Amino acid sequence: MSQLNRIPCFLLAAGRGERMRPLTDDLPKPLLTIRNKSLLKWHLEALANAKVEDVVINHAWLGEKIEAALGDGGQFGLHIQYSPEESALETAGGICKALPIIAPEDYFLVINGDVFSPNLPITQLLEMVPKMRMDASKPLAHLLMVPNPVQHPEGDFYLQGSTVSTAESIGAEKLTFSGIGIYHKDLFKTLEFGAPAKLAPLLRTAMEQNQVSGEKYLGPWHDVGTPQRLQELNAAYE
Repeated sequence: MSQLNRIPCFLLAAGRGERMRPLTDDLPKPLLTIRNKSLLKWHLEALANAKVEDVVINHAWLGEKIEAALGDGGQFGLHIQYSPEESALETAGGICKALPIIAPEDYFLVINGDVFSPNLPITQLLEMVPKMRMDASKPLAHLLMVPNPVQHPEGDFYLQGSTVSTAESIGAEKLTFSGIGIYHKDLFKTLEFGAPAKLAPLLRTAMEQNQVSGEKYLGPWHDVGTPQRLQELNAAYE
């Protein structure tokens, strides 16, 4: 087994999914299905195909249903552990709390549990890790950026070449962060364990130090944010 595949993956699945109600009143959002397969199952099968072995999933709302559905990961050929949260700690807070379980040597992969990206190039993404390890700028993150969807036309960050920044510059394109990225554990070292924390401020600080790289992804990617969008995706992928 190559060292690349020992890179652990963290799946974010602790959100309440308010905009998906009533569908999420008795089901965690990442267990909603497209083509009779939960959003988490799509990710787990892709991770298994990429020969990733170790996965950690956080949960808060109805988390016991996630554990009941996925178990220890044996059905996927994976080793799954869980990081329960009494109340959701936001993205960075959830990552910080789970770090002792993820136990990365340095870098680890993070995927939002409520995005749908059926052909996600995980193997290709993990090939960034050795490059990041050799980079003298000591990058703290590598983000998968996507064209701005209809519901988020203003985008998030600027991508110029392979550099992601908050500042507009000539030739830079403003894109949307996909919720999929590779992070160094040091990105979270200033956080208080068990306290809520947002990811964007950490990324912006790292961008100011020129420590965030990225790439534009043109494959299928969807933020499953509303019941209507879920219905449309099920129709489109039928």
